[in-house]
Amino acid sequence: MGKIFADSLYDAVIDSLKILPILFLAYLLVSLLSHDHSHRFSKLLSKKSKASPLLASFLGCVPQCGFSSVVAEFYSHGAVTLGTLIAVFVATSDEAIPIMISQPSKILDMLVLIAVKVGLAIFWGYAIDLSVKAFRAAKARGKQKQLHEKANVHLSTEKEEDSIKNAQPGEETAHLHEHHHECGHIHSEFCEDDCGYEHGDCCVNNVFLDAFLHTFNILIYIFVATFALSFVYACVKEFGGESAIQALLNTNVYLQIFIASLIGLFPNCASSVLLVQSYIGTQFQGQTVQILSFPALVAGLTAGAGVGLVILFTKNKKHMLTNVGIMILQYCIGVVSGLLCLGVMLACGIAI
Repeated sequence: MGKIFADSLYDAVIDSLKILPILFLAYLLVSLLSHDHSHRFSKLLSKKSKASPLLASFLGCVPQCGFSSVVAEFYSHGAVTLGTLIAVFVATSDEAIPIMISQPSKILDMLVLIAVKVGLAIFWGYAIDLSVKAFRAAKARGKQKQLHEKANVHLSTEKEEDSIKNAQPGEETAHLHEHHHECGHIHSEFCEDDCGYEHGDCCVNNVFLDAFLHTFNILIYIFVATFALSFVYACVKEFGGESAIQALLNTNVYLQIFIASLIGLFPNCASSVLLVQSYIGTQFQGQTVQILSFPALVAGLTAGAGVGLVILFTKNKKHMLTNVGIMILQYCIGVVSGLLCLGVMLACGIAI
């Protein structure tokens, strides 16, 4: 057991040090983008802009979950649509992109992953906005129908009252209908195009120091995830359970998708690190062991939005049921997206 621990620790340290320079460069770029305080995003992502889901889909591709956090806060103040929020959540890969950049053999996989997630984000963003728009239109038509019916009832009541007034003594009167007046006004949701709210989780203004802190933090997660995967796999192999686990994963790709989507919901970059490290694989005795399939990776990273969900629950406290609904919707989107990816790969004869 001691040798297994030492070997796993050594592999984790070496793998972490290899990606350190590339991680720092990636987070330096992220830091430069995140220190823009001109509120341009709230203007570009306004509800009045039809391109909001499209723009959010591309913004979500930027490493980390900074843009998902920003858009989540905008949504809590009514500045962006639900489709725009879902688009940036779906496109967000958190720490997956920097980690895959650091692996030359996974560059093509990274480009395919980005393309797939952008396409899914655009599709789900516009689909949800169109669905919400259709629902509101149907609700408005129903409201107008109710108002029309009430107007007819009111007109009928007035005629009955007139007939009562003009009725001769002794005549039987019709049933009196009590009518309550309602304004019938459909209040539009308050929207502030330039709300000025901004979210930043960095505590420094120096972009280099900010990049270094983010690199150091994520490097710890990468080290822990790599060590855990390597150690668990080494123990399983040592005690003869390797074949059983590989058979389980290979024959239960669908189960992978459901589990990966659940992991992705955890509002922490550790979930994206765990997912991408499981896909890239861990080194053991000179061999790369891949645990997660590509469709499962897509499902997990699609369901995940970094700390965006935390911001949503924190800033949108008055609508907790809505927040829970969005979280459930995010999970369902992750599962469906993973299944779609799996179906396409099987139809095209691509190895999973």
